[in-house]
Amino acid sequence: MSNQRTGGRILVDALIAQGCDRIFCVPGESYLAVLDALHDTPEIELIVARQEGGVGFMAEADGVMTGRPGIAFVTRGPGATNASIGVHVAMQDSTPMILFIGDVARGDRDREAFQEIDFTAMFAPIAKWASRIDDAARIPEYVARAYAVAMSGRPGPVVLALPEDMLTDAVDAIDRTRVERPSQAVSAGIIAQVTDMLAAAKNPVAIVGGAGWSDTAARSFAKVAEAWGLPVAVAFRRQDAIANECPVYAGNLGYGPNPALLARIRGADLLLVVGPRLGEATTDGYALITPDHPGQTLIHVHPDPNELGRVFATDLAVCAGVNSFALALETVIYRASEAGVPSSKVFPRFTAGREAHAEWTQWATPQANGAKLDLGQCVAAMREQLPGDSIICNGAGNFSGWWHRYWHYAGPVSQLAPTAGAMGYGLPAGVAAALRHPDRQVVVLAGDGCFLMNGQELATAVRYGCKMLVLVIDNGSYGTIRMHQERRYPARISGTDLANPDFAALARAFGAWAETVTETADFAAALARAQEQPGVALLHLKTDIEQIAPAITVRALRGG
Repeated sequence: MSNQRTGGRILVDALIAQGCDRIFCVPGESYLAVLDALHDTPEIELIVARQEGGVGFMAEADGVMTGRPGIAFVTRGPGATNASIGVHVAMQDSTPMILFIGDVARGDRDREAFQEIDFTAMFAPIAKWASRIDDAARIPEYVARAYAVAMSGRPGPVVLALPEDMLTDAVDAIDRTRVERPSQAVSAGIIAQVTDMLAAAKNPVAIVGGAGWSDTAARSFAKVAEAWGLPVAVAFRRQDAIANECPVYAGNLGYGPNPALLARIRGADLLLVVGPRLGEATTDGYALITPDHPGQTLIHVHPDPNELGRVFATDLAVCAGVNSFALALETVIYRASEAGVPSSKVFPRFTAGREAHAEWTQWATPQANGAKLDLGQCVAAMREQLPGDSIICNGAGNFSGWWHRYWHYAGPVSQLAPTAGAMGYGLPAGVAAALRHPDRQVVVLAGDGCFLMNGQELATAVRYGCKMLVLVIDNGSYGTIRMHQERRYPARISGTDLANPDFAALARAFGAWAETVTETADFAAALARAQEQPGVALLHLKTDIEQIAPAITVRALRGG
């Protein structure tokens, strides 16, 4: 019996088979056949954004939250180039994502047709796989493979180009079943090696992060680390890998970390790294932890064999997912307990874990700095008023440092922040979070420069009834660049000043509730009023560029 369908219909059916329930897009004439199929597909919610950069970020954030690829659709040429920022973030952040691009008709290829780009060549360096579907009958095969590639090993983005005439072909196609992430079990022998190496260490430190942490894995690893007294640091912008209230949580690496934590990392004789790639930000330019790390033993646990040993000399390489590794470690304690063996006999206890947590607690407690609007005190007020499992979404900029330092993250997933350092991420990520978790508090953080890179997505947030709090931290400057500028060229300001709109008035024009806050004493009450709003609430926080980072002033950078 014939089961002829258009390519557009086959593609949408293939996405349904893979469990897709939401697509982010900016529409384009190059994939009208897909939009037409979605008209009759209530199983998939279509979220129409205002710029493809926002679409890419929304899909990437959705992939972080679900563990399955976030799905984005854009048109060829300008649509694809705009969306490429989301693909780059998904690659560097190890996030499963699939970008579908409407393409020129097959017969027009290689003529530099309207908005034509060789997408395979363009995206190959920043995606796990980039290809084109030329045969509508093979769409289920390509979609299933895209899901498999995006989720397996080190997760990442896949890009598939869709010739517009292929999408209108009516053909028979065999549907594929749902693809799951491959299981990566850890052998008892490997776990024994890990525990033996830790038992021989004097000052071990764990560093966790990377992709794929679940609530179960976070609890399992925290339970083991607490039982052993093992200090647990987190990689750059992976502060939700385990709950920060864990008694051995030691704080975050990256930009502006606790000096006491850096000293612990330098003094460690063994590093147990579970999940992170140990990128430039986490290792402070490969200087805090050097590729050869003399005097330190490195156990590196990562789901992708191609990552193990690629940059860092590894004493024990463990190819495993973070979830299976954390559960296997917990089993060691569980079985010993069941057998009546004291934990001290299974593994020697360290005192460093609680000491490191005490250092972090002191570091993460804001002290008044005398600024007219003290962001540290604002974070403290937020911790008092907002739920502990709030989802904090931010892009790039010095403004985020106050929350990285003073906010307490609840565990997976409560932080959406690009390790790739892309500006403009916070608001689109907040839209994805509010849609995926309407029962949780979503907080968007953006500097004045960061916000205007995707501020138009306020229209998307309002249109779809998102409940979220947006904080725009306005110091009239590209603050991070200004900080580096003051370090290298003190008092020679060039290209970093900004002329800003009234962000509260702008938000109201989009249909959001908004207020401006200029003094610390007014923040808590304004936050309470924002919490009473049914939809999008924006607080415009006007700060002084003098306090350019939590622990840095312009005066100090100039040697004053």
